[in-house]
Amino acid sequence: MKKNEVVSYFGGVGELAKVLGISHASVSGWSEIIPKGRAFELQAITSGKLKVNPELYVKDSSKVS
Repeated sequence: MKKNEVVSYFGGVGELAKVLGISHASVSGWSEIIPKGRAFELQAITSGKLKVNPELYVKDSSKVS
């Protein structure tokens, strides 16, 4: 799940933080791909309107030396 998609859905970082019960700074600190646990939480909160894309969370083993 991508941060811009989620922030847009909730209408801003502050609103998203409020829904999750976390600080604005915590949401702001996320990378482009939001934490997997939060993605599943948001999928449940939105009754599936936002969906987790498991491919975003697969580690690329070709980069491991």
